[in-house]
Amino acid sequence: MTRENKFIGILFECCNIYRRIYMNKGKNAYEGKCPQCNGEVKVKIGPDGTETRFFSAR
Repeated sequence: MTRENKFIGILFECCNIYRRIYMNKGKNAYEGKCPQCNGEVKVKIGPDGTETRFFSAR
């Protein structure tokens, strides 16, 4: 069985680090933390969605 973990790419501008963040259990947002400073990011999933897979967070 293949497990599919949906993710988006985030550039954490606070520490200039790129990471993947994954869809939460409720499947209504992508959530993650900067691995260096622990800054949190949450990207809500809208009804129309987007084709963009890479974002920046400050």
